[in-house]
Amino acid sequence: MGNREALLAGAKQCLIERGWAHTTVRDIAAASGVNHAAIGYHFGSRDALLTQALVQAVDELGAELAHHDSTDSPEQGWQALIDTFTTHRSLWVAQLEAVVQAERSPDIREHLARGQREARTGLGGSVPLALLTGLMLQWLVDPEHAPSSKDVVTELRSLTTNL
Repeated sequence: MGNREALLAGAKQCLIERGWAHTTVRDIAAASGVNHAAIGYHFGSRDALLTQALVQAVDELGAELAHHDSTDSPEQGWQALIDTFTTHRSLWVAQLEAVVQAERSPDIREHLARGQREARTGLGGSVPLALLTGLMLQWLVDPEHAPSSKDVVTELRSLTTNL
């Protein structure tokens, strides 16, 4: 593994363990075993590296979810997604932290915007992406009262029959 790949792996580890705001270049260097000066050489900045690491981690999660059998029921598909709010909680939180950082960083904003465009395509439109985002927020903030996969499917069916 080269320095670039090691830095990405170290940054992903730091995002998961420490979050966006609490990850320093020294943390990434320690996790990757690469001198922190290499961050600037390969990525330009800590934020650019963290953004790349986040995009890669979210892509990996998307690939993991895509492996679910296409014959799964809608409820099973939503349940698989909901499960990630627990099993990959730190990744979802890091993504929210990146959204906040995007307010002040055009580079981060562009990477996240590109990711949203890809997600809209992968999920089948803006409404599923909006549903995913809202569901994720509910599960991160108040998991005891967040909707279940059964609730999601029931409410979606209700919406479509009432249109």
